[in-house]
Amino acid sequence: MYLLEAVELSKVYGREGRWFTPDIQKVAAVNHLSLRLKPHENLGLVGGSGSGKSTLARLLLGLERPSSGRVLYQGTDFTDWSLSKMRRIRGKLQVVFQNSPASFNPLFTVEQIIGEPLRNYGMGNAGARRDRVAETLELVGLEGRYMYRYPHELSGGQQQRIGIARAIALRPELIICDEPFSSLDASLRRQMMNLLQELKAQLGLAYIFITHDLSVVSRFCDRAAVMHQGQIVEEQTGGGLMKQAVHPYTQKLIASVPVQDPRLRKSDDRN
Repeated sequence: MYLLEAVELSKVYGREGRWFTPDIQKVAAVNHLSLRLKPHENLGLVGGSGSGKSTLARLLLGLERPSSGRVLYQGTDFTDWSLSKMRRIRGKLQVVFQNSPASFNPLFTVEQIIGEPLRNYGMGNAGARRDRVAETLELVGLEGRYMYRYPHELSGGQQQRIGIARAIALRPELIICDEPFSSLDASLRRQMMNLLQELKAQLGLAYIFITHDLSVVSRFCDRAAVMHQGQIVEEQTGGGLMKQAVHPYTQKLIASVPVQDPRLRKSDDRN
């Protein structure tokens, strides 16, 4: 059984035309897309801006309803579930945002930020929740003393660790990472990727990793899916994406990756 499955999923946005454009203008952000994710699998979702990656993530999380198609979690179709019914599985499907600090309440301490989903889902009493927060901080490499700090007292890397801690507080089965480390330098990005791999081993997680960084996909992901104009145009193994790309759009993405070593650049790139 698949952990998560999208079947012929579409999301069409439309806006009413004005006097001289009476027809409704529609845009298909996701267009008849099908996708399957196995338990404990890392799937990289790559594509240019506007390709539909973030819209797809919201549909998979049940944050938006599709125009057509179905989304299934462990074989159960939750496409038409109400918000209250979604609470049954919401704790199993979590997200790490591109800009975690922007999603923090600046008046909350770290304990309150990580503990918020625990409170929302009625986990234990205050003491039990505090113990879970301390345990979760340890999992992401932070000491218990950070519980009493506020977001503005943390470095960028520490803030991102708190974002990850909040996502794993309920011990989910899947985390969708939407460009989570794009604002960090290369050293911190590497640390965060290593942390995610450690958490995968400890907690049995699966990831959908939305990124523009193809090198991340080759190092981190078991499979890669390339999105273009709301569709998946190619799937490869994570390690094979850079070497075996077939679709012209994938090849274009690879060609746009900067080559750091001048000796490896094509001679015609210097002309």
